[in-house]
Amino acid sequence: MRNTNHKVLSLIGLATKAGKTVSGEFSTEKSVKTGKAFLVAVAGDASDNTKKKFQNMCDFYSVPVFFLSDKEELGRFCGKQFRASLAVQDENFAKAMMKELEKSLT
Repeated sequence: MRNTNHKVLSLIGLATKAGKTVSGEFSTEKSVKTGKAFLVAVAGDASDNTKKKFQNMCDFYSVPVFFLSDKEELGRFCGKQFRASLAVQDENFAKAMMKELEKSLT
């Protein structure tokens, strides 16, 4: 699990450098609602309220949502201090991340 998580976080880092992610609650929400998000990642230690909000929103807009790592690590791979949520706005990066995440579930 840890290893796959790291691969996904590395992909998030690459996507961020390529300018294909937005992070922070407001930007992530906007990305989902405007149809730009292909995948949403929420920190495992985000508040229950935040998790529920993104789970419901992503279900409604049919965007895959994953809960991984913690705010500190998610932030580090985004080049920020702490991040509870981020949206991947590139289909190829999102597909690569989902592939890694699905490996960890099987």
